[in-house]
Amino acid sequence: MFSSVLPAVAGPWAFRLSVVSTWAAVVVLSACSRPEAVQEPVRAVKVMTVGQSGVDMGGEFAGEVRARVESRLGFRVAGKISQRQAEMGQRVAAGAVLAQLDAADYQLAAQAAQAQLSGARTQRDLAQTEYKRYEGLRAQNFISSAELERREATLKAAQFTLDQALAQAQNQGNQTQYTQLRADAPGVITAVEAEAGQVVAAGTPVFRLAHDGPRDAVFAVSESMFMKLQNGQRMQAVVGQGGPTLQGRVREIAGSADPVTRTFTVKLALDEGQKVPLGATVNVLAQGLKGSQAAVIKVPTSALRQEGKTTAVWVLDETKMTVASQPVQVDTADGNEVVITAGLQPGQRIVTAGVHVLTPGQKVSLYKAPITPASDR
Repeated sequence: MFSSVLPAVAGPWAFRLSVVSTWAAVVVLSACSRPEAVQEPVRAVKVMTVGQSGVDMGGEFAGEVRARVESRLGFRVAGKISQRQAEMGQRVAAGAVLAQLDAADYQLAAQAAQAQLSGARTQRDLAQTEYKRYEGLRAQNFISSAELERREATLKAAQFTLDQALAQAQNQGNQTQYTQLRADAPGVITAVEAEAGQVVAAGTPVFRLAHDGPRDAVFAVSESMFMKLQNGQRMQAVVGQGGPTLQGRVREIAGSADPVTRTFTVKLALDEGQKVPLGATVNVLAQGLKGSQAAVIKVPTSALRQEGKTTAVWVLDETKMTVASQPVQVDTADGNEVVITAGLQPGQRIVTAGVHVLTPGQKVSLYKAPITPASDR
């Protein structure tokens, strides 16, 4: 009885176990098999052949309009500033009083000089009277020639003392006048560097005066641009944003670089008759400056990409039609191109479009522009 029941019971369980074992084997086999590698697409790229060409330097530089002659005015004597009449931006005429020193000490010195002058004049007059009297006595042979000569020497000494006192009085008078600082030409005060109550030494700048007359556009250039500029070169300067365009010539180029900015100051002499306010901002245009250096390699900016801290391009291997990354060194920009100083050789072909979707060793194809069929009219 038991033998007939067991096979009937074991049959369904055996079937289920076999099904489970089959699925387990399928899962194990599928886990052990490797997935097929996904093939990278062949990307179409634009390329160019690297060559050498000249560099036409150019650029736009921010500058400022300044007076051709700009002087720094200071007192010719030392003292304490008692008054300051001029203000920054004020237009002044030639000879106008700009500031005043305390002149009490100079006035006392002038009075002392005048007193010395009066004493010297009295001594001279006395010596002159005595000489005339002794000259008459000599004519009557009452005195010797030696005595007359001594009186003549005394008169000359008194005259020299008078001349010295006169010069000293004039000098002290000038010192008193120098306590007033006057404008030496008509113009505009562009800076005030001292205030009333301040004690200044002789020659210390107090005002900066921009003289009326010709104007310059002053701007700074880099060393590479400095090598291309020449005196007398024509340039344009645009006032502000969309303002009038001024014409001028380069009249002065700094002989050495600024120690802080390492740039060179250039002064563009604006043509006569062009009215522009002092301090106006201008954009000086330097276009088409022919480079004096040898031919260089230039590539479009679209060919460049960043690899960490270096700049690189994709170089095409035409035999395998794959790309490889090549680090390059960039010198300067020339319009929409950059000058390459290291990393490339003439004749190499580089990718100029789609550089950010490529990987090293990737297969590529040359891009061909689609042909647009001509439309029937």
